[in-house]
Amino acid sequence: MKKILVIRFSSIGDIVLTTPVVRCLKNQLKDIELHVLTKKKFSSLFKKNIYVDKVFEFDTSLKDNIKELKAENYDYVVDLQKNKRSKRVSSSLHCPHSSFPKLNFKKFLLTTFKINLMPDIHIVDRYFEAVRDLGVKNDMKGLDFFISEENQYDISKLPAAFQNGFHAFVIGGTYKTKILPAVKIVEVIKKLQEPVVLLGGPDDEERANEVLSSVSENVVSLAGKINLEQSAYLVKMAKSVLTNDTGLMHIAAAFHKNIVSVWGNTVPELGMYPYLPNEKEKCHIVERKDVRCRPCSKLGFKDCPKKHFRCMMEIDTDVVVEKLRK
Repeated sequence: MKKILVIRFSSIGDIVLTTPVVRCLKNQLKDIELHVLTKKKFSSLFKKNIYVDKVFEFDTSLKDNIKELKAENYDYVVDLQKNKRSKRVSSSLHCPHSSFPKLNFKKFLLTTFKINLMPDIHIVDRYFEAVRDLGVKNDMKGLDFFISEENQYDISKLPAAFQNGFHAFVIGGTYKTKILPAVKIVEVIKKLQEPVVLLGGPDDEERANEVLSSVSENVVSLAGKINLEQSAYLVKMAKSVLTNDTGLMHIAAAFHKNIVSVWGNTVPELGMYPYLPNEKEKCHIVERKDVRCRPCSKLGFKDCPKKHFRCMMEIDTDVVVEKLRK
């Protein structure tokens, strides 16, 4: 039996975007044992993946992991992180290895000089270039996300009005410049006039409370009150999902939801929009293409570098509501 190691350190969304490669490796190659190396913080995402046989995790240092990995005698390493640390691991294992085109220079040109040389190829399809020499091809079945039975949120806990359906609003994000402001969320809720569940982490509770202070009917906030899998389950059960460019956006794509993704300082051209290869009609991109300073970063900032934050403050909420109702 051959052993293959997949490397992806972080983070939630990026790991979800690797799941088609993991699935296709396991399904298309005969008699392989598939291992993964990732950060401890995100290891549960791989541990619950039915296509992964073993997970190696680390906090900060990779020294002990490299010793363990050498003992596994891998036949091949697939590096889906492609940074100095992952290259160090790959080269230490003395076996064939491959990676994918990260396109950092083209991303730099786009974010710094607004020169777009990015190929019209989703990051998932770029990931598959790392397994091309193994004969593995994209099965076009989309992303995977696995929810344990104990984390299936009890929908009956929601108010009666929500029992006939609700929308999930993902209000968080790693960077402020990727997050739709509370005042715009309130606009959407007031225009939508349908039940809404606010989802996010502990850092998003203040934003959720700001929304609730302006509109309380037809809105429930579970931001900071439930875990990632429970949030994912609510996304799965929602009629549609409004989301920033963040991890739960990709989880929504794994469940083939109707997704309205709102883009601030980042742009879909970077290749990380919702991946729905056979259901592109479910992916609705809402952005301000006329804001000439976009994209200002491939990641994000604590505050708008120009101080106006037009990319989010001028989002057309009428368009958002129209797409949510589709």
